[in-house]
Amino acid sequence: MSPVREVRIGNVAFGADRPFALIAGPCVIEGRDHTLRHAEALQRICARAGVPLVFKCSFDKANRTSGGAFRGPGIDDGLDILATVKRDLGLPVLTDVHEREQCAQVAEVVDCLQIPAFLCRQTDLLLAAAATGRAVNVKKGQFLAPEDVANVLGKLREQNPNVMITERGVTHGYRTLIVDFTGFPTMRAFGQPLVFDATHAVQRPGGAGASTGGDRSKVPYLARAAVACGIDGLFLEVHEDPDHAPSDGPNMLRMTDLPALLDQLVAIQRVLQPS
Repeated sequence: MSPVREVRIGNVAFGADRPFALIAGPCVIEGRDHTLRHAEALQRICARAGVPLVFKCSFDKANRTSGGAFRGPGIDDGLDILATVKRDLGLPVLTDVHEREQCAQVAEVVDCLQIPAFLCRQTDLLLAAAATGRAVNVKKGQFLAPEDVANVLGKLREQNPNVMITERGVTHGYRTLIVDFTGFPTMRAFGQPLVFDATHAVQRPGGAGASTGGDRSKVPYLARAAVACGIDGLFLEVHEDPDHAPSDGPNMLRMTDLPALLDQLVAIQRVLQPS
């Protein structure tokens, strides 16, 4: 695929023909100790594998299937916890924003603002995130064709060149997502780093009735294929006990499964980019 511009999230660089970097963490903040414990574990695993890490976790999951589902601690407590991760561990952090009014406050703490997939065409939100000067990662909507990404990136690049797009599967019938790898070179040709979210791509939206289902056993297959396609970043939601997580448990990767997967992905990349 064609080379793309470099985008930095803190001290982690994506694109410019660099090896892939990892964005990883639990779906939602479940408390200070829980978040720090996961961030420390991910930092150790990634250091061993030689993979740069951006820690991600959401202070609010505003798009839950059920109105009674756990959403997180909220913006004030959540940002305080993410600030602790940055200060104590030195990791760059990423979190979601859902409203344009959140962007300035969130940008005071995090290194990258993420636009959820369902909101990827919300122009005012995109422009508010771009205006902060922080890096912006846009989750590609499950309803967008690869060619449509050009319009999303165009809105952002009017103010901020430090933007990335994340593929996370496309709706195929009811409660099923598929990944079209033929769209990867199309999206990357727009000149911004391409990230692949292997955990949300195995979701089954609404598949558990009042919550989203999924099948984490398929994550390694999609991740390996994406790295073979030459992605600039990989996005994984990772949890020490996903079967008891309050959000997205069925599709989150177990922490204990991450080291072996990263070893496989690094090996694939070395074959393709031996230098």
